[in-house]
Amino acid sequence: MDPQRNTSGGNGCESCQHAQKWRTDFPIEWEGDHYVSRREMVKFLTLGSLLLAAANWVTAFAGKFLHSTRFPEKPIGSAAVLESQKSILFRYPTEKDPCIAVWMPEGKLVAYSQVCTHLSCAVVYSRSENKLLCPCHNGSFNVVEGAPIGGPPTRRLPRITVVQRGDQLFATGVEV
Repeated sequence: MDPQRNTSGGNGCESCQHAQKWRTDFPIEWEGDHYVSRREMVKFLTLGSLLLAAANWVTAFAGKFLHSTRFPEKPIGSAAVLESQKSILFRYPTEKDPCIAVWMPEGKLVAYSQVCTHLSCAVVYSRSENKLLCPCHNGSFNVVEGAPIGGPPTRRLPRITVVQRGDQLFATGVEV
């Protein structure tokens, strides 16, 4: 018989004797080790849930208050061109973010992300209906607020903050 495979507890291998020494140094009551009372379980679940909820709130507020995004000021075009065409396309804050600026019939200027909040299709301005339309699934958005008024979109379009200096228009920020 192989002395390395002897598990009868007698004169076995060195590692078995070492394991037995460990068990005498640190005795564990195996029957009581697996028993967890209801009170201990409820206490564990309650404390765990509170800890997860607190971590969630800390993460949410830390992201809101510590991460203040500064957007660059970027020229987007001429106010005269926008007034004559009623809408212009531009990219802000990066070259990968399409946006649309609309000169409304009341003379007010608004700008939004051109990406539909439903499935990221490009929204276009309908001058006849005075609303932003998503041709993919017939979604529509209110031009004044960017809020969805029809179709599958449920979230408003991110608003682009635009300021006018003379005849030039500048994008200065994004309101989500």
